[in-house]
This record gives sequence, structure tokens and C-alpha cells, in this order.
Amino acid sequence: MSPETLSQTSLSPEELDIVILGGGTGGTVAAWTFAGEGRRVAVIERKYVGGSCPNIACLPSKNVIHSAKVASYFTRGREFGIVGVNGGFTTDMRAVRERKRKMVSSWNDVYLENYKATGAEFVIGDGRFVAPRTIEVKLPDGTTRQLRGENVIVNTGTHATLESIPGLADAQPLTHIEALELDEVPSHLIVLGSGYIGLEFAQAMRRFGSNVTVIGRNPRFLPTEDDDVSDGVHRLFADERIDVVLNAKVMQISGKSGESVTVHFEKNSNGGQKTIEGTHLLVATGRTPNTQGIGLELAGVELTANGYIKTNERLATTAPGIWAIGEVAGSPMFTHVSIDDFRVVHASLTGGNRVTTGRKIPFCLFIDPELARFGLSEKEAQTQNIPYRLFKIPMVAVMRATTMAETRGFLKALVGANSDEILGFTAFGAGAAEIMTSVQIATSAGMPYTALRDTILTHPTLVEGLSPLFTSPPKFHHVPADRAASV
Repeated sequence: MSPETLSQTSLSPEELDIVILGGGTGGTVAAWTFAGEGRRVAVIERKYVGGSCPNIACLPSKNVIHSAKVASYFTRGREFGIVGVNGGFTTDMRAVRERKRKMVSSWNDVYLENYKATGAEFVIGDGRFVAPRTIEVKLPDGTTRQLRGENVIVNTGTHATLESIPGLADAQPLTHIEALELDEVPSHLIVLGSGYIGLEFAQAMRRFGSNVTVIGRNPRFLPTEDDDVSDGVHRLFADERIDVVLNAKVMQISGKSGESVTVHFEKNSNGGQKTIEGTHLLVATGRTPNTQGIGLELAGVELTANGYIKTNERLATTAPGIWAIGEVAGSPMFTHVSIDDFRVVHASLTGGNRVTTGRKIPFCLFIDPELARFGLSEKEAQTQNIPYRLFKIPMVAVMRATTMAETRGFLKALVGANSDEILGFTAFGAGAAEIMTSVQIATSAGMPYTALRDTILTHPTLVEGLSPLFTSPPKFHHVPADRAASV
């Protein structure tokens, strides 16, 4: 029986090979792949075709960020010899939003076509477990279905955390979802949180013309990164006149976002309460797993202390035949990781041998210029007592960057002290993610850094910067004698 002919109203379980709860990217690719292999597959999703990434997260945010990049060129016009007639510019946020919506709609069409082509069924509705490997779905028309899979994959993701700060909920703050739907430039946007989402939106809105204040709880930007990264991003925000308050604890919120809002906070270093007033408030202080209210306890699926689904290295849960992938499984919160999570589950169901342990996961912070890294940072290498050679050059040494007047930042690589293995790579600069990916692919293939150094790279490109990087004199970082025995 094909998925199209399955009963829409029967309360008796419909038997399928794979049932996927949550239509995020990992689950979507899983559906298309398993269906393409001849399995009967259904995906249950509350709202978004393709989940968060193409609708309310990765792709639409980068769409808006690119519009902000265009806006930044207006402010730098004279630098490039382009002089406006009247000077300055205004941002039409409705047009920015419409460009984003058109892109989202086009990807929705692509996704639906792929569902049709592969034969996987896409079910819009609220799903929850009612028994092991059995999910009941409440459909938009009020009817219900029960789907039972030989295997079930949970892919329900996370949502923005709304901390229990007095007045925060009453202020009706923006999350990334509402921020992507703004039809006006905030007069003064206050951003709670200095992580990926907060920093990307802060810079974009500043470039559209908003006054922006970022309030972070940590004493430094990106505290887990190396100091040169943290300092570089902080200087970038200072140069773009984005106000930054770090090492702060928010005590209370008053007012309403979109009208007038006041944030009351204390500086952890010296105490004493201070206030900041703005027109809009964006909350970007973390993510909460979507594990509540979906009947996991009825399926025998246990959670971790932090509320994520408990899995092993193959992403099997504590319930036979039930798997979890992506953010809800506690995996790093990147779309590319959710796709690799699917590969791990696919291998387990098809006789393969993939696990989540030992993965070198790349990341990119899509501020402008970008920050991208994979492998070890200097902090991590030093903490683990790993000796290394450090290759580092400023972006001004990359010829293509000078043609673009995009010389902020640097490239750096950690190479084994006694081998030519690339241990880690960081790029803070124009095209950082693309440059990093070139190094990542070479490293995945087992190539030494000398292969990149000696390869004929096209001139002038940003990736060509790898040549001066790996021909620059390295600095050796040796393990202190009192820790050498642990290496």
C-alpha cells in the first residue's frame, strides 16, 4: 500500500517502515532517502515544510543578513568611489521581509516536490506518542491518525529559551522567528544574549539603521573561543557602533517590545543596578529541547538531566526501535550535524557502522566578516596538553581581500608539532566558511598541511590565502615540562 492510499481517519495504527516525528532537515533528508530506497515513510510536522532551517532559521536569517551587507555598502560608498546623490539611505523592512519570504516559499516548493518524487508522505499535524513506536496525529481538520513504525525517528528540535526573568514574558519579546518578520527598523533594539543568533541579528539590524545594544552574561564575547577571536569580534562591533554590555545579569524587564521596553541589569563585576531603554527586545539566550508534551514517557524514551533525549553513540534511544537526531538529541545545534546524525541512524538500519563520537564538526558565525572554525582551537590544544605549530596571517596578506577592501581578520591553523597533520583551523574574515571548508576537506582526506601549501591555487581568490598562511614562519607551542608526562 502506498503512503498516498493510507487512511486519513482510521484510529487503528497504520503500519509503516519509518515514522519521523519532526520535519527538520535531518528528518527531511531521512524521509527522502529511506523512501527512495523503497521504504514506507511518513514525516509528521506541526507547521513548516522542511522544519526550521529553510523557514525560520538558517536560510531566512542569512537572506536578511545579506540584505544588511548590501546596506553596509551604502555607508561605505565613498570608499569604493560611489557617491550617492542625496547621501545616506533608508531601509524598507517590508521589502527585506518580502525578499526573504519569496526565498522561503521557493524552497517550500522544492521540498514538496522532493516528497512527491520520493514517495515519502508529509503529514501536517500535532504528533505525540501513545504507545511504543506509535504516534497519534491530530490533523488540521480535527481528525486523527495513528502511525506505527518499525522504526521511529524523533527530530523535534528546540525552541528559544525564555528565562524566568521578572517581566520578560509580559514584555512579549522577539525571538528569531518574530525578528525575521519585522516590517520596520527598530529605533533601538536591545538583544539579550551574545551567542550566534544574538550577534548575527545585532549586526544586521544595526546596518539597517537601528541603534543596537547587546547584553551578555559572559565577561567576553564568545568566551570558549581563543582571545584573538573574541577580541576581534568585539572590536568589529565597536567599530560598527553597536553598544555592548558584558558580564551582566538581567534582573527585570519592564514595558513591551515594539513600543517601549526597559532592561534592568547588574554588572557582575561591581554590582549596582543599571537600566537600558529601547523600543524592541530580542531574546537569544539559548535553546530548550522540544521534548515536553509529545508522550515520550509512553514510548519508553528517557531524557537527560537537561531535558534532551538520551541516546548512545548510534543515536538509539532507551526505547527499542526509536532513534533521535538533531538538536533534540543534544547534538551540536547545526543543520549540517542533523544531516550527519541521519547518516548515523541510516547506517545502523542498513548494516553500516557510523557513530557520533570523534566527529570534527565545523561551524560558522555569519556576522560580517564571518568566523569559521573546525578542529582544535589554541585554548583546546593547550588544555589537552597537545603541542602544536601555529601558522597565522592577517587577512590583509590575502591579495583578493585587498581588492575587496575586506581586510579585517585573520587566518590561522594549528599543525602538529611533530607531524604535518592539521589539528585545527580558524578563519575570521571575508569568505571564512569557504576557506575553512577547503582546509576541512583536505584534512578529512588525510592530507598534510604541505599539500595545501604546495597546491597551485587560483589567483586571485580568497582560498589562495592558504598559500601565504602555510608558508609563513610558524610559532611553536610546547607543552610545559610539568605537564609533558600526560601527553
